[in-house]
Amino acid sequence: MGGGGRSLEDVVVGRGSVSTTCRSCGGEGLESVLDLGSSPIANNLLRTGDPALSNPGLEPRFPLEVAFCAGCSLVQLVDALPAEVIFSSSYPYYSSFSPMLVAHAGQHARGLVAARDLGSGSFVVEVASNDGYLLRAFDEHDVPVLGVDPSPGPAAAAREAGVPTLTDFFGLSLAQKIRAEHGPADVLIANNVLAHVPDLDDFVAGLAELVAPDGLITIENPYVRELVDQCEFDTIYHEHYCYYSCTSVARLVERHGLHLNDAEFFPDLHGGTLRWHVGTVPRRSRRVEDLLRTEREDGVTDASYYRGFAERVQQSRADLLELVHGLRDEGHRIAAYGAAAKGSTLANYVGLTTDLVDYVVDRNPHKQGMLMPGTHQPIRPVEALVQDKPDYVLLYAWNFAEEIMAQQAEYLRRGGRFIRPVPTPEVLS
Repeated sequence: MGGGGRSLEDVVVGRGSVSTTCRSCGGEGLESVLDLGSSPIANNLLRTGDPALSNPGLEPRFPLEVAFCAGCSLVQLVDALPAEVIFSSSYPYYSSFSPMLVAHAGQHARGLVAARDLGSGSFVVEVASNDGYLLRAFDEHDVPVLGVDPSPGPAAAAREAGVPTLTDFFGLSLAQKIRAEHGPADVLIANNVLAHVPDLDDFVAGLAELVAPDGLITIENPYVRELVDQCEFDTIYHEHYCYYSCTSVARLVERHGLHLNDAEFFPDLHGGTLRWHVGTVPRRSRRVEDLLRTEREDGVTDASYYRGFAERVQQSRADLLELVHGLRDEGHRIAAYGAAAKGSTLANYVGLTTDLVDYVVDRNPHKQGMLMPGTHQPIRPVEALVQDKPDYVLLYAWNFAEEIMAQQAEYLRRGGRFIRPVPTPEVLS
C-alpha cells in the first residue's frame, strides 16, 4: 500500500508502471493469461457536469492485463497504477454498508477474542481498516485497537465511530513507528488488502515487524482458484494488483520469516474467500496442507491452469451481451445493483452503456448522485427500484446476491427480476 507521490495527471498519457518481473519474488518471464483491454479506474466515480462526459478522451483508461509467475505462482496485473491515485481523497468504498460483511467481521473478531484470550492488556491492529466496521466489534471486550487506512473518508468515519485510526499507507516504516509507540500487536488483521498492495515486500516486512513473537496475522482475500473456476473476471481491476492462492501466499510470507499455518474458506464471501493464518513459528495445519497439495495436483501452480480462462471470459461476455440485447429488443428496461468496482470492470469490458443499462442503484450515500466510470450511468438510491420498477436488475454486486434479493423483496413481489452475470449469465428465480 506504499505511496509514491504520483497523481492521476502523471499517468493519464502513459500505462502506469509496467511490470516485467514478478511483484512478489522478482522472477522474470511473466506469462500473460488474460487481457480485458483498457478500463477506467473502477472507483473513480464522476460527477454531473464533469468534462469527461462530453469529451471521453478526458477520462483516463488503463490496461487490464493479467499475468502468471511460474516462480511463485502469483497471478498479477502487468500494469500497476500508483496506490495514491487509486486510494484518493474521493475513494468511495465504506464497508459498513454491507450487513453481510459487518456480520462476517463480527464473527471474526469474536473468534479471535476467544481463541487468543484477548482483553484489556492486548493490542489489535487492522490494516486497511476502512470505516472501522471490524474493529468496532472489539469494543465490548475492551480490547485496545488501532486502525490503519490510507483513504481519508473511511478513516474519518472510523474515528467518528470511536475507532482510533491512522490515515496512512502501511509498510515497514509505519510498522516500526506503531511498534515504538504502542508495542507489538498480539493480532494483526489484513482483510481484503493484500490484493491492493503494489510493494509486497515492504507490506509483508511491516507485518513481520509489528506482530508479537507469539502473535497471529490473519489475512483475507478472494481465492484465485474461485476467480478462474467461476469465471469471476469482474474481480479484476486496477485496485487489485494481485490474485492469490495458498501457494503464492506461503512463498510470499516465508521470504520474511513468517509461516502460513492455517487457512479457512468462505465460499459465499466475495465469490469465494480464504482467510490465511500466519505466524512467526511454523505450525502448519492439515487443512492448509490439503489446500497446498490440491493446488499442486489440480495445476493451480502452473500457467496451463490459466490459459483457458481468457476464452471462457470472452464467452461469458458474449452470452451477457446476447441476454441484455435480447431483453432490450423485447422492450424491457434494465437497471443494475451495486456501484461496485467489479461492476465497473463488468460494464466497461462487456460494453454495458446507458443504452443497455439505464442506471445503477447503491445503498452507499457517498456514491449516490455520482456516475459510473466509463459507462456513465447515474447512481441512485436503492429505493428507485420499487419506485421506478425496471423489469430486470443486473447484479453488479452479485457477491451479495442473497442479501440484495432479501432486501428487495418488494421489488421482486411486484414482478421484478434479477440477473446474475457470472459465471454464466442467468435470470434468477
